[in-house]
Amino acid sequence: MQAATDVLTISIEASAAITKNRFITAGGAVPAAGANVLGVAIADAADDEQVPVQTLGVAVVEAGGAIAAGVAVSTAATGKADTQNAAEKTVGRALDAAAADGDLIRVHLIPN
Repeated sequence: MQAATDVLTISIEASAAITKNRFITAGGAVPAAGANVLGVAIADAADDEQVPVQTLGVAVVEAGGAIAAGVAVSTAATGKADTQNAAEKTVGRALDAAAADGDLIRVHLIPN
């Protein structure tokens, strides 16, 4: 089991259905692929509900596919972690490897 090291959690209003362990925007939405994020939702939330968001530290994030440990991470359109490419914002660094979609990995969050 992966463990998070939470430095700062804030609550925001969800503007869409939000899934635990996925990235979320400052506006409370699921981010576009490669976009900036506020942090990682640490609970599921429905539209217009308050959702706690880990914004600093090491978060547990659901991977959108295979990710090597140590690589820069961006967000997929689903809010899952993805290997960052040159056109995308870096939102963290993978501390663990993910073998497949749905794996939970630790990501050191990078303010962006």
